[in-house]
Amino acid sequence: MFLALRAEVESALERALSTLDFPTEDLGIEEPPEDVESVLASSVAFRLAGEAGAAPPQVAGRIADEIGADDLTYVSEVQTQGPYLNFLPSDAYLDETIATATDAGYGALEDREESVVVEHTSANPTGPVHVGRARNPIIGDAVANLLDYAGYDVDRHYYVNDAGRQMAVFTWAYETFDEEDLEEEPERDRVEYDLVRYYRKGNAFLENGPEAEVAEAEAEIESIMQGLEAGDDEAYERVSEVVDQVLGGMKECLARLPAEFDEFVKETRFMRNGDTDDLVGRLQDLDEAVYEEDAWQLELDEYGIDKNLVFLRADGTSLYPTRDLAHHEWKFDEYDRAVTVLGEDHKLQAKQLRTTLELLGNDTEPLRQVLYSYVNLPEGKMSTRRGTGVDLDDLLDEAIDRARTEVEDRLDDRIRDDDLDEEDIERIAHQVGIGAVRYDIVSKQPTKAITFEWDQALDFEAQSAPYVQYVHARCCGILEEGGVDPEGDLESLGLEAADADPLEVSEERDLLETIARFPAVVDEAADDLEPHQVATYTREFGDRFNAFYRECPVLADDVDPDVREARLALVAASKHTVANALSILGVDAPRSM
Repeated sequence: MFLALRAEVESALERALSTLDFPTEDLGIEEPPEDVESVLASSVAFRLAGEAGAAPPQVAGRIADEIGADDLTYVSEVQTQGPYLNFLPSDAYLDETIATATDAGYGALEDREESVVVEHTSANPTGPVHVGRARNPIIGDAVANLLDYAGYDVDRHYYVNDAGRQMAVFTWAYETFDEEDLEEEPERDRVEYDLVRYYRKGNAFLENGPEAEVAEAEAEIESIMQGLEAGDDEAYERVSEVVDQVLGGMKECLARLPAEFDEFVKETRFMRNGDTDDLVGRLQDLDEAVYEEDAWQLELDEYGIDKNLVFLRADGTSLYPTRDLAHHEWKFDEYDRAVTVLGEDHKLQAKQLRTTLELLGNDTEPLRQVLYSYVNLPEGKMSTRRGTGVDLDDLLDEAIDRARTEVEDRLDDRIRDDDLDEEDIERIAHQVGIGAVRYDIVSKQPTKAITFEWDQALDFEAQSAPYVQYVHARCCGILEEGGVDPEGDLESLGLEAADADPLEVSEERDLLETIARFPAVVDEAADDLEPHQVATYTREFGDRFNAFYRECPVLADDVDPDVREARLALVAASKHTVANALSILGVDAPRSM
């Protein structure tokens, strides 16, 4: 309802300013401080004071008188506070908030009839996913969920690097070495942990092996790369045997988050269908194209980029950026918008890509790039290629173990009388542990580097995932005790119409107004591609709900029946709101904890 109220306020302000012969370009609409009762405010009187020849408070009074509130649906009163105009919510605003928020799909916006492809993760299939890059699938999945909730038709893509030198090295090593040549056992019983040992062995051999044998190996690696460039089926099948196996294991790891994909798009696709060759020809025709240091390059310094984009080697093989350009032109043909989630070390490449796409005549307005800094553990940096560091699987296992301990330690303090068996505890441990990892990572601004700290992520009392998840579990507990299905809507509550009139306590009104804002949070966060805004909202929501829980008993014997019914509706609305907000973040909402 907040979106509807904001639209009504905008329209009313525009009409009033036009009537008063004031310009309407900037309405100065903002959310007021917490100690102000209004839902929205406007500072427009500041801007108009000079033109009106009056002090801002006087201008605000004239505008308020012109607006009135009798003809407004969601605004009960327009008050002035110094130079500010404050818009107070009406009963209809609160009633409709309860009516809409008790729907299971609350927060989802109308279909925009616009398609978006979100490309994320896209880690090279050379071994297990490691913690340093865990931010990509977590942020990427949340961005995709957010856009889906905001009404876009979303496809989730993983772009598979199956054509570069790394994959040629991996293929050669896999075909060359035997199990007995490998020096260590797999860290886990899953295929990517097994095969990464060949990749490590191959790299070590190329660095330290006998010169003649290394030269022979390099010739074979070059042959594989040339075969891929020429669209040779045999070379493609050799590489695919390795890529598909490793990717299968990586999918199992990512499914634990979960981060799932609609399509895995291989870069060889754009070599085999001729798109890369066509692109190379177009790049060579550009004025910025030069042949230097045995490679074709684009000089981009006049566009503020001091490093050339190399797009073709002397031996005729393309590079990753070349194929990615073809990939992006394909995206532009297939989708209305394209979003790519990238690590901060790709900032230069992202700028080169956008500039080159524009030089090729593409409109890059539909392209958005979300850059993020890496996740570190206190132990330091990690490297798959060297076989060191902490894998994402390790982090998730540790999270589940720690969450299990927390849940078991809290069993004696639980208020609900639903006995938890071992299966329940294990389920909750997974929900809380993995939820803690996802929430802690997605709740930070992507551009800020973070160090994952267990004590903060799994703190049930602080503003963490367990804190918010517990709000959902508490809502479910209240509804179940009140004889209401937590998954139900207003009809299941036995209410023919929503009525917020009995909700007169400030904690009730604050919670209801916070619930009303959820669709607007989705709308703004989607526009900005910032799911951490939703995480921030859930923390505020948790505080508001817990204040309501402390001050407003729902099922106590001395609660008036009308108040009881209204509070049950408010709890149901809270349950759907927090569940859907957590769903956007990819965090499970436990029914009990």
